[in-house]
Order: sequence, then C-alpha cells, then structure tokens
Amino acid sequence: MEDLIQLTNKLQTVLASISSYESLDLPQIVVVGSQSSGKSSVLEAIVQRDFLPRGSGIVTRRPLILQLITQREADAEEYGEFMHSRGKRFYDFGEIRDEIERETTRVAGANKGISRVPIQLRIYSPKVLTLTLVDLPGLTKIPIGDQPTDIEKQIRSLVMDYTSNPNSVILAVSPANMDVANSDSLKLARQVDPEGKRTVGVLTKLDLMDAGTNALDVLMGRAYPLKLGFVGVVNRSQQDILTNKPMNDAMRAEEEFFRQHPAYRSIANRCGTQYLSKQLNSILYTRIKEKLPELRTKLSSLVSQTQQELHQYGDPTFSNGVVHRGSLILKLLTKFANDFVAAIDGTSSEMSTKDLCGGARIYFIFNNVFGTALDSITPGANLTNNDIRTAIRNSTGPRPSLFVPELAFDLLVRPQIKLLESPSLRCVELVYEELMKICHISDNKELMRYPRLHSKLVEVVSELLRERLGPTSDYVQSLIAIERAYINTNHPDFLGATGAMANLENESKMKKKKADKRKAPTHLASTAAGTRSTGPSVPDDEAAMTTGPANLLASANGSHYEAKENNTLEGKDSFLTYFFGGANKMDRPALGPHDVAYSAPQSVTSLMELELERKFEQTSLNGPTEEQLEASDREELEIQLIRTLITSYFQIVRKSIQDLVPKAIMHLLVNFSRESVQNRLVAALYKEELFVDLLQEDENVAAEREKCKTMLDVYKQAFEIVNNAI
Repeated sequence: MEDLIQLTNKLQTVLASISSYESLDLPQIVVVGSQSSGKSSVLEAIVQRDFLPRGSGIVTRRPLILQLITQREADAEEYGEFMHSRGKRFYDFGEIRDEIERETTRVAGANKGISRVPIQLRIYSPKVLTLTLVDLPGLTKIPIGDQPTDIEKQIRSLVMDYTSNPNSVILAVSPANMDVANSDSLKLARQVDPEGKRTVGVLTKLDLMDAGTNALDVLMGRAYPLKLGFVGVVNRSQQDILTNKPMNDAMRAEEEFFRQHPAYRSIANRCGTQYLSKQLNSILYTRIKEKLPELRTKLSSLVSQTQQELHQYGDPTFSNGVVHRGSLILKLLTKFANDFVAAIDGTSSEMSTKDLCGGARIYFIFNNVFGTALDSITPGANLTNNDIRTAIRNSTGPRPSLFVPELAFDLLVRPQIKLLESPSLRCVELVYEELMKICHISDNKELMRYPRLHSKLVEVVSELLRERLGPTSDYVQSLIAIERAYINTNHPDFLGATGAMANLENESKMKKKKADKRKAPTHLASTAAGTRSTGPSVPDDEAAMTTGPANLLASANGSHYEAKENNTLEGKDSFLTYFFGGANKMDRPALGPHDVAYSAPQSVTSLMELELERKFEQTSLNGPTEEQLEASDREELEIQLIRTLITSYFQIVRKSIQDLVPKAIMHLLVNFSRESVQNRLVAALYKEELFVDLLQEDENVAAEREKCKTMLDVYKQAFEIVNNAI
C-alpha cells in the first residue's frame, strides 16, 4: 500500500520538475474548506506537528502539496524537505513554517493575493501514514484589507481546478457548529462530484456545539449522504495552540471526548484524527490502484507526442557538424519549396479550415473577384446620346451619310475596351499578394530553428515573384491593347448592323403594342360618350408609330429633300406674293393703309439679298446651338444602333479577357514560380560559404528544444515507474 502511494509521490516530484504536475491528473487528496473551518488544524493533527502558518484572514495563498512518508524505524528523526530547495532538510518544524511564508511571499507577493504555483513539501516521520494531501486557500466571501476585489473568484477558480480532477479525493472540511446545509466546501464538492463518490466529509469543532445538540445524523450519513462518509474530529482550541499544547495530549483528549460523549460513544471507533488518517490512506491506495492502467496509457501517449515534437526541433549535433551542413541546407530548401508548391496545389497536410488560402484563394480571385469586377462594368454608361451624335457627325465630315459610319463605332468602342484594363491589372496584383502570403507563412519548426535561413528563403522567393510581376502585368496590358488595336466586326458572335436593326425593330414593335394597350380604354370611352365619326380615322400617334426604324432609314433621305423643296417653294411663293401684291394690302408694309403714293421699285436681286442677310442674322443671334438642337428621328435611330453595337462588341471582348487574363497569370506568374522556386533557392543559397551564417540557431528555439527533451526524459521515467508497479 505504501509503495503505491510513494509511487504517486515520485510521479508528482518528477512532473513538478518540469511544471507539468497537472498533465497526468494524479490521484491525490484535496483539502477544501472555508476560512476558520479548522482545515489547517486537521492537517496538523494528521502530521502531529505545528508547521502551517497561522494568522487572521487568508493565510494559505498558494497550493501546498504535502507528501507524508512513513519511516519504518520508530525512533527515526522527523524532518521535512522542500522541492524548491532539494537536499536541505528541515528538522525544526518552525523553520518549515517560516520557509512556507517566505516562499509564498516570494511568488504571490507581500499582499494578500494568491498564486497557482504550488509549494511541494515532503515530511518523513514514523508517526504518519503515507499520504498525499493538497492544502488549498480557504474559501472566502468578501475581500479584507488589501486583498484583490475578485479574491473570491480567484480562490474558487483555483479550488475548482484541483477538485474537478476526476482522480482526486475531496476532503470537505465543515465546522459542526454551523448547519451542514450552509457548508461552502460541501456545496463546491457537490458541483464537481454530484453523486458524492469521491468526497470525504470532515466535521470539526464538535466540542463547540451548543449544549443538547449533536451532529450524529450528519456523521451517520442521514442528513447529507456521502459514499465515503463523514468523520468527526476535535482539534486543539486556540488557547491550546497559544499554550503549545503537545500533539500527543491533544490526540488523547480527542479520543477521550468521543469515548465519553453520550451521542458519539457508539461510533467512537469511526471518529478522530487517527481513524481519518487510516481512512484516507486506504481510499488513496484504492484510488491509485484503480488508476494505474489509465496512467500508464496516458504516459505512453505523452511520450509519443513529446518525441514527435522534439523531432520537429531537429538534432543540434546534426546542424553543427561540418559534413552534414550541406545536406541539412538542401533538405530545408526542398522542404520549403515543396510546402510552397503544396499550398498552391492544395495538397498541403496542414490546411486552414477557417479561411481560403493558397490555390483556393487564387481560384476565388479569378472566378469571384475578377469576374464580378468585369460584370460590374456597363458598356456605354459614360457615353451620353449627345456624345454619340457628335461622334457620328464628326466622322462624316461635311458630307451627309447614307449609312451609320463605321469610324464613329471604332472611335467610341475603343475607350470602352480600355475600361477592362484596371480590373485585369488588379487581378494580377491580388494573385501576386496571395503568393507572397504563402511564402511568408511557414510553421515548420525545424526551419524556424534558423531565422536567418528562413528570412533568406522568403527573400529569394519574394524576389522571384517580383521579377514575374512585371512581365505578367505587361502581358495583361498587351491583351487589352490587342483588343483595341483591331475592332473585328466580322466576329461570329458580333451582332452586326442587321442584327442590331432587327433588335431595334423588335423593341419598336413591343413599344407599339404596349402603347396600343394603354390607349384602347381611352378610345372606347370616347366612343361611348357619343362621339360620331363619318368614317374610320387613324390616330396621328398610331400613324406615326406605323413608321418603323427601317422605313425611317429608307425614306429619311427622300423626305429630307422633299421637305427642303417644299420649304423653298413656300419661301418663293411668299416672297413673290409679298412683292407683287398677291397678299392682302394691309400685309404690305411698303404701302400705308390710306397712302397709295407711288415709289420707285427696288430690284428683285437686292430684295432677296436683304432678306437672306436678315435671316442669317436672326439664326446666328437667336438660334439654338448644335448641342441644343433636338436629334431627328434618323439621328435617334443611329444613336441607338451605335449603342447596341458597342454593347455587343464589348461583351465579346469582356468574355475573351475574362478567359485570357487568368490563363496568362497562371502561366507567367503562378506556374512559372512553382516550377522554378526550388532551382532558384538552390542557386541562391546552396553555397558553402553561407552555411555557417544560415545555420545560426535561434536561442528561443534551442531553449524550447531543451525543455522538450527534459519533458521526454521525465515522461519516460514516469512511465517506467508505473510500468514496474503494474
């Protein structure tokens, strides 16, 4: 039995050397109680020595792992050892108390704050049973003095860390002169052990209960049942402590109290500190025996994990050897290049599950970012109808055009194609940034040992990517320039003039149908009102709508010249009538209303010249500008035709650019980089004169490797201890 408990003590000591005492969840007895519940007195009674600090308020401010070891010789001298000062034995238990106070102040500070770092104390004595106890700070409600405001939360969190260990046994100390239903220790134990399978209740201060009352129902398990039961103890009073009453006398007084008390005499053999020690020793032994196979399995897993971690840090003797430096450099270069390629190809074993990265991010840039940017461009959105009309007029010169001039279409469509250049170049930049991100992210621990080598690797790959950025951007710009250099109106997908006219014709018919539907109710209402019609009449609007865009184009020139001739004839008729008196006499300003006096007539030529000059002056002074003139039906048709052709051709170019730009980026930037990265790294860094400088190891990594190596040795040692015990 003692050997198993000492086995646990060895494991605690071994694990404490690397501050990993919590990693195994070793079986241990955790002492929990509120302040002034008699917790410290119980521990001192078990040890039968005064060795714990005492005072008002919170005294225990660090966990105290107390390992009690039985000495076989009855006359052996008692002493204590602290793990932080190995080799030094404390025979005076007053010095042990002082050392606990000094060590507590050193770590937790001079105020009343607490610390999670435990103090390990081992006591050798022939009077004790082999046990492992953990004394925790007493539970408190409100801060006192200079205690932190959240002292209650800190203590409760610390206690929960120890009691939530499923392998621990909870020693819940409660004063008997307080109702057990209000016990803080039992309440906390119930939270982590609701079935009460690993909780031992301890009732203190039984001698201080009011006369006529007793705690028999609690001790018998009727008031608050626990699988491991309750044990009643009687500790030394404050007066006994001040007068330094010997522990032997206190133990005899406790035994006499239970034997003489009328309520407790029947269970006297199950009360007292000595019975509590035996019970705890038995419970701890059983617990350790049950958990040994589980401990061995967990230690085996820890050994394997630590070996793998140590392997990632590499072997320092290998990097320091002159013969192996070249092979190590080559190995690290190859690993870095393979990781870079794997991140692009999506074959990396350590992929992120949170964000897109590497090749997946490049795909997202091509299909979502770049595609959305191109689709957001509306062709001709920056062109007004007046811009298109002006371009058409400028392209015809002084001659009227019979058809829509192709020069105007070329002039207008090229700036629209230029709009595709900016998102295309931005696509190149985004892919370049993603490749730079890939080369900067490296979690290879072996490579991180050598920060200079790692920085050089990143520098070489970054330089390679910068070299490829220029040609890739130039080629993408040339794709846009190529599209602008030759406007291929014979492209099979291009709508053409015929297709554009057909589209406009269809749109015109659709508008006509919609207009007819809107006017039909109005026409029926006028008929119902009694409006008579001598014959079928065609509304002016409907008559105008029957003239489609094709008829407008066909008759535009004829109607133009016909109108011109009519205007000329009308001008001549009015001029001759004006001159020769065909008009009303009152309309002739040359003749007064009553004065018909004769005046010498002017020549016809001089009158016509005067009339023309007057017309030109009126037109130049009061007439509208070129931009203010409303477009004719022919011009409106030409504008819509040009706009339709621009949209059709722009969609063809956009589709082509959306396909060619990702291909160009993949060929010139991505694939070139992934295929040449290893050769570039070897050519730049595989030089013997650089080996010493590149293989300078990081001090922090070296320290982490030493710590990992120490942990591995400790876990192996602990595994051997457990394996031999089983």
